[in-house]
Amino acid sequence: MNSPFKRILLKLSGEALMGDESFGISLDVIQYVADEIHSVYELGVEIAIVVGGGNIFRGIAASSHDMDRASADHMGMLATVINSLALQDALDKRGIQTRVQSAISMHEVAEPYILRRAVRHLEKGRVVIFGAGTGNPYFTTDTAAVLRAQEIHAQILLKATKVDGLYDADPVKNADANFVKDISYMEVLERQLKVMDMTAISLAMDNNLPLTVFNLKGKGNIRRVVMGENIGTRIHS
Repeated sequence: MNSPFKRILLKLSGEALMGDESFGISLDVIQYVADEIHSVYELGVEIAIVVGGGNIFRGIAASSHDMDRASADHMGMLATVINSLALQDALDKRGIQTRVQSAISMHEVAEPYILRRAVRHLEKGRVVIFGAGTGNPYFTTDTAAVLRAQEIHAQILLKATKVDGLYDADPVKNADANFVKDISYMEVLERQLKVMDMTAISLAMDNNLPLTVFNLKGKGNIRRVVMGENIGTRIHS
């Protein structure tokens, strides 16, 4: 079986790595995610990953409690590197060569983010995990994911969440929320649907990067999306 995609970028939220915990990393979830990624790796698809840090520290939440936003965001970036290293370890144990590249220099634990080196890793069949967001405060890891996807010329960005896709309201809080199967970037912006932050959606729209939002908890879902199956929500021009 051949995938229609040669190179993808997978965005994982930090919250997704918590599992049923209230904080931190669930080792069971990390193992599950690594197995899911392995099933895609076997297809010969080049895989880049951006991981959030909300399971450890959320910069926006801290800034609302009077912490300086730049300081809070830098702490959040460090949290994403912790998640990246945990995922790297799980992938290594499955025989997948993995490199973590950080937008903040920390040579002892991760490579610096260098675009040409990242692309070379992908071409050699290594999984590349991008940590520390964009390296700048005030930008979310969603925006970092779209930026990195554009830089490496990924054909699609896959956003793995805790729900089946995009809804017109929060399905956790609103039982009447309607599932949206197919939608344009502009409609997401106009309706201010909270699938990603507006900066990320605008950047994807400007560069015509297709997005698929799907449920990480569905076993085999990442592989299904990569194989071109119509699951989750597709956001496009």
